[in-house]
Amino acid sequence: MLNQTKLNQLKNQDKLEHFLLMTSISLKSAKTGKNFLDMELRDDTVSLNAKMWNGFENFAGNAKPGSIVKVLGSVDEFNNQLQIKVEKIRIADKNDKIAIDDFLPKSKRDFAEMESEFKTILNSIKSKYLTQLLKNIFTEENFNKYKKVPAGKSWHHAYISGLLEHTLEIIKICELMCKFHSEANRDLLLTGAILHDFGKIEELDFTTGFDYTDKGKLIGHIVIAANIIENESKKIENFPEELKNQLLHIVLSHQGKLEFASPVIPKTLEAIILYHADELSAKANAYKNAILSEKRSGNSWTKYLPLAETSLYLKDVNDLNDEFKETLF
Repeated sequence: MLNQTKLNQLKNQDKLEHFLLMTSISLKSAKTGKNFLDMELRDDTVSLNAKMWNGFENFAGNAKPGSIVKVLGSVDEFNNQLQIKVEKIRIADKNDKIAIDDFLPKSKRDFAEMESEFKTILNSIKSKYLTQLLKNIFTEENFNKYKKVPAGKSWHHAYISGLLEHTLEIIKICELMCKFHSEANRDLLLTGAILHDFGKIEELDFTTGFDYTDKGKLIGHIVIAANIIENESKKIENFPEELKNQLLHIVLSHQGKLEFASPVIPKTLEAIILYHADELSAKANAYKNAILSEKRSGNSWTKYLPLAETSLYLKDVNDLNDEFKETLF
């Protein structure tokens, strides 16, 4: 483990001498015409923009996204956002004994617990066709990817094992809805929950940071998952066409709206439940992490979040004085 202050604990004007993971790098030109190096640098807590104005030519010629770098500089504030002003930078070498895993955020949930929970859900599916389909899809190789991949690049559950954590949240919501609405087909709904984001094992790369693969950019996780379901169901003798079509519909419609990249909108009870379960899990996680990332800023509101289309309120009722709490409770 690295013995250095986490980026999310640094304040404006703090000095830093850190190993960081560089996730992007580009040469830009200021309004004055002066060139500068623009980078994104991260540890396992947060990613910050970084700029270097002088002496970067040799470094820029050798560095690339995914490089681990040693940075000497300070924290600066620009447009109410913290960034790193780089004075010196170099690419880490083998003698530094630094690994990529040190810089990638990870789920705070215990992995063994999540894996056990996931396997229990798989074993609870009663339909022989859906059970066989899940068995065919979750090969050892595929599960090793599935259990590590983030659920997103940056918006929600954007950390190692984020997809597994996200899926388990959705399953619990779906299980609750099945208790409210016994008409919903539990096996179908839970299989849809398990597979709705399965395509992210091919859409997202998480070996040197979180980014989209070429296949992910060209096809997207929804179509990737649908193709896998279509192909694997064909290998199962007498797999019901209606069951396959309804499962595909759940996966294809899980983002809810055509403008959100779903090829169709939800048109079954199971599909509408999954859509809202997915939304609830994703947005609650994204909002929570956005609030936590700016909690120490001293502000009452976060910066404007384009994906949320709003700023978020930072004050917590738990921080209120005891006298005021009594009036609330």
